[in-house]
Amino acid sequence: MAERTDVYFVDGMRTPFGRAGEKGMYWQTRADDLIVKAMIGVLERNPQVPKDRIDDVAIAATTQQGDQGLTIGRTSALLAGLPRSVPGYAIDRMCAGAMTSVTTTAGAIAFGAYDLAIAGGVEHMGRHPMGFGADPNPRFLAERLVSEDALNMGKTAERIHDRFPELTKERSDLFAMASQHKAAAAYEAGKLQPDLVSVAIRSDEGWGLATRDEALRPDTTLEGLAQLKTPFRTHGRVTAGNSSGLNDGATASLIASGDALKTYGLTPKMRLVSFAFAGVEPEIMGIGPVPSTEKALRKAGLTIKDIGLFELNEAFAVQVLSFLDHFGIDDEDDRVNKWGGAIAIGHPLASSGVRLMIQLARQFEEHPEVRFGLTAMCVGLGQGGSVIWENPHYTGKRKGATK
Repeated sequence: MAERTDVYFVDGMRTPFGRAGEKGMYWQTRADDLIVKAMIGVLERNPQVPKDRIDDVAIAATTQQGDQGLTIGRTSALLAGLPRSVPGYAIDRMCAGAMTSVTTTAGAIAFGAYDLAIAGGVEHMGRHPMGFGADPNPRFLAERLVSEDALNMGKTAERIHDRFPELTKERSDLFAMASQHKAAAAYEAGKLQPDLVSVAIRSDEGWGLATRDEALRPDTTLEGLAQLKTPFRTHGRVTAGNSSGLNDGATASLIASGDALKTYGLTPKMRLVSFAFAGVEPEIMGIGPVPSTEKALRKAGLTIKDIGLFELNEAFAVQVLSFLDHFGIDDEDDRVNKWGGAIAIGHPLASSGVRLMIQLARQFEEHPEVRFGLTAMCVGLGQGGSVIWENPHYTGKRKGATK
């Protein structure tokens, strides 16, 4: 039996993330055009990759209808100018769609079936609200398989607060404010812009260009957060300020085998070490990354202490805090979401997994002392996803350090 082939994250790019809805910058932009822009960005930045040698295109979308339907991996491949010989497919694992696109194509590469793949995700929550048109089986409630709360993500976040009283609203607000400030600092320092693909946008005022994330609130204060309404429960703790918003955006990545790196002269940004998905009670879906991370660590023969950088999707602040508490990591640990997270940048559901990878890959370049990093996220209906990556720049020494 053939040995497993190493899998590498070669590159990734994304569109700026917009606010969903009529006032958002992508209201008059098609979802498939967003993912095509991200794919073209990756392909243009890696011109040495022959387009006809890409083995598959896996694109995720949570609400697969309209301009996010029709097997979007295939349609976006054609629209992006890939040869008709390149196949494609669609994936749905709600928030972890793009993450699953990467791990699924990675599995094919590790097996030896593929050498190159494009993996990513798109969500236009303005055109396709989460759960729109879905028809949950009445047995879910009639047979009490899940509570009614399980189908409302905000209510599941409130339940994490209930289960862990030490996860206070004050801690959530403080974490959310830090996310906003870190994202603003990252933009100021030019950390995020290199991996953004500009998108031509149209509005009633005419044509424009989307060049940065739309939902950033760098002037966020604790006082302002404390005054926000708690829409999911009277006197609750989850607000629009300590949650990710409703967003539109797309991400794409190039995943490759070791042989492909040599053949096409590619320089990898990360090596995939292990990944895992896990299920939890749908009513508290936010704790999903805890068992998925434990599983991924076990598969890799590592412990949480081996992880030097964390990119945790901030669906809700309390969800990240529950992860940090479980693993004994401080709320303000500098290894966690160094450039901010979804609370500031946005969370266009199925696209977010690759955003985490893009940011981790850039941070690896700046931190040769870090060998392993983690991308992890909670998933609607009670799941978690985690991917452990190795830093190809690892030296064991800080950049610029001397003996």
